[in-house]
Amino acid sequence: MAKIPSPVIENKAQMIERLAGGSKPKADWRIGTEHEKIGFCLEKKTPIPYTGGIQTILEKLQRFDWEPVYEGENVIALKRDDASVSLEPGGQLELSGAPLENVHQTCAEVNKHLREVQEVNEEIGAGFISLGFRPDTKLADVPIMPKGRYGIMMNYMPKVGTHGLEMMFRTCTVQTNLDFGSEADMVKKLRVSLALQPIATALFANSPFLEGELNGYKSYRSRVWLDTDADRTGMLPFAFEEGFGFEQYVDYALDVPMYFVYRNGDYLDASGKSFRDFLDGKLDVVPGEKPTISDFDDHLSTIFPEVRLKTFLEMRGADTGPWAELCALPAFWVGLLYDEAALDTAWDLVKDWTEAERQQLRQDVPKLGLQTPFRNQTIQDLAKIALTISREGLKARGCLNGHGESESLFLQPLDEFARTGKSNADLLIEKFNGDWNGNILRAYDDCAY
Repeated sequence: MAKIPSPVIENKAQMIERLAGGSKPKADWRIGTEHEKIGFCLEKKTPIPYTGGIQTILEKLQRFDWEPVYEGENVIALKRDDASVSLEPGGQLELSGAPLENVHQTCAEVNKHLREVQEVNEEIGAGFISLGFRPDTKLADVPIMPKGRYGIMMNYMPKVGTHGLEMMFRTCTVQTNLDFGSEADMVKKLRVSLALQPIATALFANSPFLEGELNGYKSYRSRVWLDTDADRTGMLPFAFEEGFGFEQYVDYALDVPMYFVYRNGDYLDASGKSFRDFLDGKLDVVPGEKPTISDFDDHLSTIFPEVRLKTFLEMRGADTGPWAELCALPAFWVGLLYDEAALDTAWDLVKDWTEAERQQLRQDVPKLGLQTPFRNQTIQDLAKIALTISREGLKARGCLNGHGESESLFLQPLDEFARTGKSNADLLIEKFNGDWNGNILRAYDDCAY
């Protein structure tokens, strides 16, 4: 069957409608969870190259009914049902989960994927670790995956920030994608999740190492994003302005410089160019052409704020973590955003925070984590409040497993972080200074999946 061509964009209303089209009745809200992991060769503790490594993993995973996706002759992704396995620039392997009804299903999906990966790993002598940043590998030693858009990004990143290549090749995240019911619902959820994103960053902080040493941060991954590309990152202060909605986000997106245009299997370098020129048919890499809705979707995927709006909302503030905590992130946000009473309570918590306060949290949390001061308390205190709200929201959803337990059971690791004030990063720092005796190679044992 011939693929239906994507509609050409003739006016801004089509892009607004594209975002608004994500609105769904509550019964259709789903949970999508994405998590990346850093691969290494078991024997030498070095990164896994594409040829004979990552490529082999993708080929062997196909025994589990994954269908390969190619770019040229290279397999670059796998698809199964509504899920995919894909590659980040430095060989980080990512599961983009299917849209599921509850966190119990999400956790079953995560478990199935990691078991499949483990089986393949054992055959080829590979492993994956649960850290938000490569613990010892230098940037120059990270392999580059054969995907066209990454070459464009590599050339562009150093022009707009000092840490863009670090972001591409050495960071690792877990995020969750959630739905909204209307424009007003989207606005409220976006504002709450933007304000609380630093709390998630602190709870999931898990990247205290850089090139074999302590780097002075709890979440170095989050610090890297502070100087990646100011045009397409950050806390979106305009989202808190009166009148904000889908149109204002489209205006923001149109002012973010482009990366590429995808045509006939090739990525055409449009880095730094204007999508508004594209709308006028004045983009020099495709002279006379106007963008399609598919081009707009591609452009939205190159914008990286702390919470990203597409036809759903993406929570982007967390380091990846150990197996059990991959289920904690969707649980945390589902509890806050998918129950109306919880969402109202969360909004009451953050609605009087100023733009300056939100930005200060964003700046301070990567370094200070749960110890970050805020007004007359700390992020640890706010985390306890947020977790209480989330737990009540999850219980109200009434999604029980076969043992009669609600989704709130997945918050348990976060409860311990909030109780003690110690995230994974704090615990790893203690290990590095204690049992590990400064030997970073111990991370490959203690942090392996």
